[in-house]
Formats: sequence, structure tokens, C-alpha cells
Amino acid sequence: MLNGIAGFSRRRTAWLLLAGTALGLEITALYLQHVLKLDPCVLCVYERVAVLGILVAGLLGAIAPRRATPRWLAFAVWASSAAWGMSLALEHTGIQFGDGLTLDCSFFADFPRWAKLDEWWPSVFAPTGYCDDIQWMFLGLSIPQWMLVIFGIYLATLAVVILSQFAAGIRRTA
Repeated sequence: MLNGIAGFSRRRTAWLLLAGTALGLEITALYLQHVLKLDPCVLCVYERVAVLGILVAGLLGAIAPRRATPRWLAFAVWASSAAWGMSLALEHTGIQFGDGLTLDCSFFADFPRWAKLDEWWPSVFAPTGYCDDIQWMFLGLSIPQWMLVIFGIYLATLAVVILSQFAAGIRRTA
């Protein structure tokens, strides 16, 4: 099974599937914001950027999936984006459900000077809401709780795919 997963990770289809799931999440976020009129908070915006990182990882991996260097670079972008997203979603959930550790979040995005996404594309990356405001729930979970599930799936999938890389390498050398 791990050998099959390793083989699939060396196909462009796998990486485009990863990018497609992230694109679907970005489209969903824009639907929630612009059609359902939900106001994204700064953590929502940062979570979007983390998902955008996963989309970039999928596109990087699709460039040359059989070559180890681009594939491992894509794994690194996938891992850092999903881990950062998980951290943001945990913080966001704590704010919404009062874990007592985080009391507040900024109303303004703090992007680096070289990537002022909130100024370049405010309809997507400018926060307009408050982190503690629960505006929407589905199946009893708020958006940041769903993002915990989603980033957890991305991280678990990545763990299996990376494990498969090593298992396939071991089988080839044995």
C-alpha cells in the first residue's frame, strides 16, 4: 500500500488533486465572504494564506513530480503551510470558545512589507470581522473548528505520503 502511495505521489495528478482541494477551500472562503456576507477576521485571512500555501505546494509538486528535489520542496511547503494553518485554527478556536489563553486578536493584518496582500487584494485578504464572532456553523462546528479538521487531514495525509517515500526507498534498496 505504501509503495502505491509513493508511486501516486510521483504523478502530476496527485499534486493537482492537492492543489484542487486547496483551491476549493479558497473558493468556499470567498463564497462565505462575498455571497453569505460573512466578515473574515485576521485569523481567517491568515488561515486563507496557509491554504494558499498548500495550493502552491500542489503546483510546485506538479511541475516535476518524478524529481526528488521539487517533490521534497513541495512537501516542505505543504508541511509548513498545514502546520501554520493548524496553529492558527487552534488559536482561533481558543478565542471563539474561551480557552482563557488568548483574549484578543488584531483587527488588522500584519503581512510583511514584501507581501502586503491586504493592500494588493483587499477583497480577499483584508480582515473585516472579529475573531471571537461565530458567524456560521455546520454540523455543530464553527469555521475555525472545520479548519482544524481540514488542516489535520492535510497533515495526516502528508505524514502517510512522506512515510511512503521512505518505505518505497527501503524496498528498492533491499
